Amino acid sequence: MTKSSTPANAADAQRAVLNRLRRARGQLDAIITNVETGGSCREVVTQLAAASRALDRAGFLVVSSALRTCLAPENAGAAPDASGDESLTPEELERLFLMLA
Repeated sequence: MTKSSTPANAADAQRAVLNRLRRARGQLDAIITNVETGGSCREVVTQLAAASRALDRAGFLVVSSALRTCLAPENAGAAPDASGDESLTPEELERLFLMLA
């Protein structure tokens, strides 16, 4: 899977989300260290922006994955999935998406 490609299945999507979240966690650790050691304002803000983007991308990936799964023809009217989550309606997905925008 290349950086610009979309995950092919749920397992790929989960790996991609986890990778982004781990990247954000690493960035947050670096921010905390930078603040504790008196790092420059420019460095801290740059790192905060990068962490924020990583979290946003993880959120968008979660929503887009749910959207593809929810709206797939084979899942129309499906019961709750294996995780116990009820299928999201297009309106719920839109609200989730807008929370990230």
